Parts: sequence; C-alpha cells; structure tokens
Amino acid sequence: MSGIRVGGLAKGTRFSYLSPVTSRPCLAVIHYDGVQFVGWQRQPAGRTVQAEFETVLERLMGRHTTVTGAGRTDTGVHALGQGVGFLADERWGDDPRGLRRALNALLPRDIWVEQVHTMRPGFDARRSAVARRYRYLVGTDDGAQSPFRRPYEWALGRPLDSPLLAAAAGLAIGEHDFRGLASQGGAPKPHYRCRVALAEWAPRADEAGMEFTIEADRFLHHMVRFLVGAMIDIALHRRPLSDFSALLAATDNQAASPPAPPQGLYLMAVRYPPDLYAGAQSMQAPG
Repeated sequence: MSGIRVGGLAKGTRFSYLSPVTSRPCLAVIHYDGVQFVGWQRQPAGRTVQAEFETVLERLMGRHTTVTGAGRTDTGVHALGQGVGFLADERWGDDPRGLRRALNALLPRDIWVEQVHTMRPGFDARRSAVARRYRYLVGTDDGAQSPFRRPYEWALGRPLDSPLLAAAAGLAIGEHDFRGLASQGGAPKPHYRCRVALAEWAPRADEAGMEFTIEADRFLHHMVRFLVGAMIDIALHRRPLSDFSALLAATDNQAASPPAPPQGLYLMAVRYPPDLYAGAQSMQAPG
C-alpha cells in the first residue's frame, strides 16, 4: 500500500539524523473537535490532542518532540485557535508552510493545523500568551437535542432572559479574583486574579440560541464554564442578578451554580506579542 507521501516520503517513514540539529521554536494554530478526546493534555489513559500531535511530530523530526498548549482544554472541549508550541529542526523550522502541509497529511481528521509560524528564541505557547478568547454556545430551541448539535453546544432548549445575560456579563469585565467561579484544588497559585477585557452575549448567527464570548489575560480551571453556569441560572430566574457580584467577591465556589457542560466551549484564539514572530510575521490567532 503506497500511503500518503510527505515531502517525497511515504507516510510512516521516520526521519533520523546522525548529528545534532539546530532547533527553531514554532507555533502551530490548530483546530480540533473535542468529542473523541479526553482533553488537550496527555493522560495515562484516553486519547488526547497533545499525544496525537506529538506522535506526528516524532515521525517528522525523528525524535520525541514535546509540545506545549496555550490552553489545557478538558474532555469534550473544542478549539478553533489553540496555540501549540514546539521546537522543530532547522529543516522544518525554516519551512513553516511545508511543515503545515506535512502535519495536516499525518494528523487524524479531527485535528487540523490552520497556520505554522517560526518564532523567536524564548517563545513559550502558554507563558508568552497575553490574551485568550473563548466562546460558549447555548441552544435554546428544540432542535438543540439533535445528535448533530448536542456534542457541540449546551442543549438547554429553553428561552433565556437576554437583558439579564447582558447585565451579568458586564459585571465580569475588569480585574477580579475568580476563585468563586472556578474549580478548587490543584497547586496553589501566586494569585487568582484575571483581567477580563471582553465579556458579551449575542444571538447566534443560526438563530438557534445564544453565544457568550470572553477574552482575558488568563483563566482559572473551569472558569468559563462556571461563569456561564451562573449567568444561565440568572437568565432562567433561578437566582438574582445580585448573586453575580457576590460570586465575584467570594473566596471559594461553595455558592456557585453548577458549571456549564464542556461540549459548548471553544478556545477561539490566543494572542502573542508581535515581536515574538520571526521575520515579518506578526500573526495573531483568529477570533
């Protein structure tokens, strides 16, 4: 069987080098359908985006290549602008278009590389990011129960009070300690403050519900899902709008609403300082 050919070599070919090679930091902007993944980060069991990406890079580089994601998305969460950083050998690092073609030829169909960029030394896909943007989709019509929609939105199937959604979103803008709207546990952090530059609800283009867009300098674990869960409860008149301010001032999540389900969440874009892009490139992830 001939298989796919990449750069003149058949799929499955491993590249090897007899001498050390010069490495180039690279950024790949990728899309993935999170339905079949247990998340971005490599796990002891279950399929992950990181493991799939590293497997393909090992074929191309002839060595194990660790990748870093800008956001550690969870089981069922999707991405339309995940930033993935890694070190490529000189051959591929100097040919980002060729590297993109090779990656897309070998990656599974639920992962797609939109762009590849050569970056300057010191680039780190997670630590170098200055902003991340997420979107959350809610289906308010009966059609949200369709098996072709349920894996990609919150199939709420109920109308929402749009003015209350807008009012709650407005309260989230600015710098807050989000411990009251995030998962607890994990390693202690230097601080829990995040600076939210954008938080807004809008009708979906398909008129099938609402979408929430939020951009901040950083996010705590499950923070977007907790925010959406609280705002939906407010828009369903399950709790008053005044509760939202109290949650923003809380030091734990004991009073929080249950987090929104993961399948409605999308990592849309990651922004980096333009001077980290090598040469004339100054791309910022779409969104």
